[in-house]
Amino acid sequence: MNLFLEAFAWMAAPAQWTGNYALPKLLLEHLTLTAVSVLIAAAIAVPAGWLIGHTGKGREIAVAISGAARAIPAFGLMILLVLLLGVLRVPEAAVITFVLLAIPSLLAGAYTGLEAIDRRVLDAAKAMGMTGWQVFWKVEVPLGLPLLVGGIRSALLQVIATVTIAAYVNLGGLGYPIIQGIPLQKFDQVLAGAILVAVLALLVDLLLAAAQHAAVPAGLRERRPPRRRERAAAPAAASAAA
Repeated sequence: MNLFLEAFAWMAAPAQWTGNYALPKLLLEHLTLTAVSVLIAAAIAVPAGWLIGHTGKGREIAVAISGAARAIPAFGLMILLVLLLGVLRVPEAAVITFVLLAIPSLLAGAYTGLEAIDRRVLDAAKAMGMTGWQVFWKVEVPLGLPLLVGGIRSALLQVIATVTIAAYVNLGGLGYPIIQGIPLQKFDQVLAGAILVAVLALLVDLLLAAAQHAAVPAGLRERRPPRRRERAAAPAAASAAA
C-alpha cells in the first residue's frame, strides 16, 4: 500500500509536470505513436479485410498472416528494425513495429464483420435491385461495423500497452518512467508509469466499448426488457381484459 501511495505522490509532484519529460508531454507522445500506428494499420488491414469478407476468398491466408504477426515479439522486432534501418530511422522502425502489431486485430475485425452477416440479408438486398457496390456500402459495411470497431478496440489496447517499449529507443511516451526507473530501482516511479498506461488503456477501452455499442444498427439492437412496473402491470392488464 505504501508503494501505491508513493507512486501517486510521484505523479502529483510538480517536477513531473514540467520539463522535457513532463507527464503531459509523455502522454501526447504516447497517443501520437498509437494513433499514427493504428491509422496506418487500418489503411492496410481494413480494405484487405473487407475484400476477404466480401469475396469469401483469402481467409486462410489472412488467418496465417495474423497468426504469424501475433507471434512476433514486438521488442525484438523493433530492435531488429532499428539495426536494419539505422539509428536515424528509429521513429520509422518503431511505427512499423506497432503497425504490424495492430494489423491482425483490424484484419480480423474487418473480414469477420462481413462474414457474420446472414446471407439471406444480402440476397434480399440483391433482390431489391441493389448493385454490388450498393450491397457492400449500404448493407455489408454498416452491419459489419460493430465487429470492425471491436477490432479497432483490440488493436488500440495492444498498441497502447506496447508503445511503452518506445522509450527504449528514446521516443518518449508513458513508458519512459518505467524504463528509467528500473535501473535506478525507483519502484514508485515504475509503478506510477504502469498505472498511467493502465488508466489510459482503460479509458480508451471504455470509449471504444461505447462506440462499438453505438455502431450496432438501431434495428438490430435488442429491445430493452420491460421495467419492473410494466412487468407487474402486465398480468393485471391481462386479467382485466379477460
